Order: sequence, then C-alpha cells, then structure tokens
Amino acid sequence: MIDQDLNNVEPLVYESKIGVPYYWWAGDTATRFLEAIRDKGELWGTRCPECGKVFVPPRKSCPRCFGQQTSWEKVGPGGTVVTYTVARKKREAIPEDVPVVFALIRLDGADTAMLHKIGGVDPDKVSTGMRVKPRFAEERKGHIRDIECFIPD
Repeated sequence: MIDQDLNNVEPLVYESKIGVPYYWWAGDTATRFLEAIRDKGELWGTRCPECGKVFVPPRKSCPRCFGQQTSWEKVGPGGTVVTYTVARKKREAIPEDVPVVFALIRLDGADTAMLHKIGGVDPDKVSTGMRVKPRFAEERKGHIRDIECFIPD
C-alpha cells in the first residue's frame, strides 16, 4: 500500500495522438443548408414561427421557445463580424498555416452568428463590426468548408 498525500502529487502526463474517425448523418435541416451552399452558393437560415428569430446555421427547433422551424429564409451573403480570435499556434485541429482568424459572423437577415474563418486580410486588421462576404470553394462537396472563408467586403 502506498501512503501518500494525493493533493501534493505531481500528475504524470502522457502526450499522444488518437485518430478517431467517425461519420454521422447531418439530418434534414443541415443537409438542406449544406446542399444550398454546394449547389447554388446560397446561405439559408430557419425562422422560428413563435419568436421570429432567424437561425444560421439553421435549426430544426428554436432553442429559446422550442417552436418548430418550418420557414426557410435566404440570408447574407454578406455579414458582420460579431467577435473573433486569432489562433497563432499550430495545432492538430488547424490544418492551415497560422495565424488563422476564427470569427462569429452574423449574416445579413440572421439573428444568430455562425463560426467560420476570416481570410484575405492581415489578422491584426480584423475588427468587430467588420463587413465580410463568403469566398466559396471552386469544388464544393456539401461541407461547411465549401465556404473557404469570409473575406472583407
């Protein structure tokens, strides 16, 4: 039996990488959203019939009043940076070269913001309130990365 005060023990840390690939169905709502980006280069949200909020990315039900989303609204393509952060250290989850700017972007006509990258601008020049527009990928596959990034408008 080891008699130690566990509050004063330095924990052992093992650094490792685990690849856990998985696939899941995006569902009807996300599929419709991603297909509109892929096929038409359009951005859509859902409007709650109870509170009137437009959600982007679209939601199947309203997280505020739980109303079922039945109405689709075309939004954007432009939007406003609500807040942002700059990732300056390379991480496994960031395949791009750093620095990378991640932002919450409220598209015109939406009441919520979506997370995406900002490109085409010096990270030190990004600001809250900045106007941006999407830059779509040449080859689209039905993925959120069909929007390469948002660029200054």
